[in-house]
Amino acid sequence: MNTADAAHAVAQDFPGGIKALAARMDANYDVLRNKLNPNPTPENRNVLTLKEAVRITDITNDDRILEAWARERGKVLVDLPDAENCADADVIEMMAQTWETNGDVGREVNAIFADGRVEQHEIPGLKNRALKHVRTVLGLVSRIAGMAER
Repeated sequence: MNTADAAHAVAQDFPGGIKALAARMDANYDVLRNKLNPNPTPENRNVLTLKEAVRITDITNDDRILEAWARERGKVLVDLPDAENCADADVIEMMAQTWETNGDVGREVNAIFADGRVEQHEIPGLKNRALKHVRTVLGLVSRIAGMAER
């Protein structure tokens, strides 16, 4: 999904749709609808600005526009975990989860190379496992940081 499709989907999925979102943004409904049209006509000069995309993301609490932009740029979006309830037991639990997700990545790589070739349909599963592992490692770091003396 590209950023234009993502912006349109986010607005459509907002309770009340584009009309309700326009009201929350104090924007003209027709202009916003044109800006969110993923298939604009050549005479449509209404273009969604970065400031508006950020505002839509904040109002809807929906990261699909940001995620689409990250994908278009060859990046990934990862939520940074909060350091809450940091105790030794939490860190041990996070370490175990880190080892588990690392193993999941390894198993996925082994499965991909089992037949001696890499196929396109195998890549999304590997990406998902790798992202889960990165999130878990960041969670571990966050927990440990939460234990630091101030």
